[in-house]
Amino acid sequence: MPVALAWRNIWLALGWSLVLTVVYLSLTPKPPSIDVSFGDKIGHFLAYATLMGWWSQLDTRHCRLALLFVLMGLSMEIAQSFTDYRQGDVFDMAANTVGVGLGWLSVELAPNWLRMLDRRLAA
Repeated sequence: MPVALAWRNIWLALGWSLVLTVVYLSLTPKPPSIDVSFGDKIGHFLAYATLMGWWSQLDTRHCRLALLFVLMGLSMEIAQSFTDYRQGDVFDMAANTVGVGLGWLSVELAPNWLRMLDRRLAA
């Protein structure tokens, strides 16, 4: 169920901006790189943890969100394989999925941080 928030439209806009950013970074010919070992996997992991963590603050249907973000990660890797400048990678899919799991865990550990921020801004 959607969570009632005073600034809900702002939070939704930020959430959709995150989704669009991940889609863009997944499909752009030259994504930014993190200059450490497995930097791209860290990027995948953090991106999907952020998506899951953010959207889980806006909607309590966490299983549904997790499934959608895992499918999104899979779709992005498949879409990359249809380009001539990127390649889909099963390890990226794994990093995306583990990120979704971490995002879900973060909501279990801090379930109401966005609601508290929303109340503070609405006051």
